[in-house]
Amino acid sequence: MFLSILINGLVSGGMYAVLAVGFSLVFGVAKILNLAHTAFYMVTAFLILTGTIIGLKLSISVIMAVIVTGLLGIVCYKLCFDRVKVHETAVMIISVAIAMLFQEIFLLIFSEQFRMIKAFIPGFVEIAGVRVLYHHFFAVGASLVTLILVWLVLSKTRLGKAMRAINQDSEIANLMGIDVGRISLLVLGISAILAGVAAVAIVPIVMVHPLMWTDPLVIVLSSVVLGGLGSIKGSIIAAFILGFAETWVIFVVPSGSFLKGAISLTVMVIVLLLRPEGLFGVVFEEERL
Repeated sequence: MFLSILINGLVSGGMYAVLAVGFSLVFGVAKILNLAHTAFYMVTAFLILTGTIIGLKLSISVIMAVIVTGLLGIVCYKLCFDRVKVHETAVMIISVAIAMLFQEIFLLIFSEQFRMIKAFIPGFVEIAGVRVLYHHFFAVGASLVTLILVWLVLSKTRLGKAMRAINQDSEIANLMGIDVGRISLLVLGISAILAGVAAVAIVPIVMVHPLMWTDPLVIVLSSVVLGGLGSIKGSIIAAFILGFAETWVIFVVPSGSFLKGAISLTVMVIVLLLRPEGLFGVVFEEERL
């Protein structure tokens, strides 16, 4: 059981970490609370499924799905978010509307039927009496490589420095000659691509259906708040904490799969009661009149 929890926790935690990083980038740079973020994860899954149905090679379907998802994120920002990004409530409502639109489109096309996508790397290896799919290794490796690439982009490139400058103070960054609008546009595209990568890592292990965006959304929001709003490092660590907590509940508690969202929220609430700013967030300062 320990080995099973370890492997599945790494797979789930890695997937949630990639999603949480994309969500945090959008919130930190573009100042957008994009509740449709996990809907792009769902879009990628259905695009891969569509590619396999029409007879494309799986590798081609995966590449095209991730690229189309990234472009779709840019289009959504340009047509929807850019116009109202200063109004936080309007952005949240529009993002939920976008997610619901994707959901209804896939319901019309694919109905409520649950579908499977074959593993990119078929087969398994037996370790200490536990069957471990080769795709589990692929999923963990893909998540870790993606997180490392994001860190390299943020720390070593001009784009990353511009993103960090906007995160700290967008007005000063704009005065320094950084095109805040263009960087925000790129960040939405990168965020959607990260959601697509998370889907590529996990879809052969989970069922594909039009409501698959809802469960990860709860975990991603919990990870971002638990780690500290705007903290990439905090989001990653919190995502792995919640991923292992979720996996432990599924393996140990009967019918645990129905409790995983509640467990994640409970862990988040307990930590926030002890540390309201999250694990790595900035300490709140009380407003003085």
